[in-house]
Amino acid sequence: MSDLSPEPHKNRQMAQWFGLEAARYDRARPTYPDALIDRVIELAPGKNFVDVGCGTGISSRPFQAAGCTVLGVEPDERMADFARGRGLDVEVAKFEDWDPAGRNFDAVVSGTAWHWVDPLAGARKVADVLSPHGLIALFDNSFELPQALMKAHGEAYRHAVPDAPVQEPPKKDSQENAEEYAQQIYAKQYVKAAEGIHKTGAFTEPEELRFEWDRTYTRDEWLDILPTQGGLNHLAEDARARFLAHLGASIDELGGSFVMNYATIGIAATRR
Repeated sequence: MSDLSPEPHKNRQMAQWFGLEAARYDRARPTYPDALIDRVIELAPGKNFVDVGCGTGISSRPFQAAGCTVLGVEPDERMADFARGRGLDVEVAKFEDWDPAGRNFDAVVSGTAWHWVDPLAGARKVADVLSPHGLIALFDNSFELPQALMKAHGEAYRHAVPDAPVQEPPKKDSQENAEEYAQQIYAKQYVKAAEGIHKTGAFTEPEELRFEWDRTYTRDEWLDILPTQGGLNHLAEDARARFLAHLGASIDELGGSFVMNYATIGIAATRR
């Protein structure tokens, strides 16, 4: 399931929605698996990191907990303020415009945020700020709803906005294929990211990252995360309330909870 447009960095105002509910975003959004954190630290030559589009610090805190020094770069002041309150040093800027003031870093990471950065300009900035053999690591949490819940989402949307056309993803004959479809959506973003990295001529061939994990969501936990994903922001408040109420009832009918299969995917490359 994805709300990514083909070139999100050209429509950055969409990202400003997230700062409206920074506390909810931080509370509800999933973190990243330990295996990813360990692999990135293993590949980096040291533990002085920059986190691009750090948001509220969801992607930064696991690296801090593993002993890294992390500087966040975040364009939204509201998200940055929240992250500072959780102990992260944050500088407010779009990454392409950010002034590193002559500093160099062992790794530049970005969790579920690089799609807001111009892939070539961003990669060039990374090359400028990395120490020799420094690392760029970009990653996202990819997921697809269980098929029964995907159907419930569509029904809830039609209930909330009866006259609106609903764009359905291509039908899949199994949950495995549905998850593969979702991951392909995210993979397209990393093709563009890898192209930007290649064009700089400053990095080794990107390594693919992939780590699978599961999380169980209760009804209330899933309803809490939905407003942070962007897909409901265009709805009027009453329509959003109808959607959430209808979907909540459907989750109750399915047993009140469900297991989400995640695949954290991404790429990593080393500065030459």
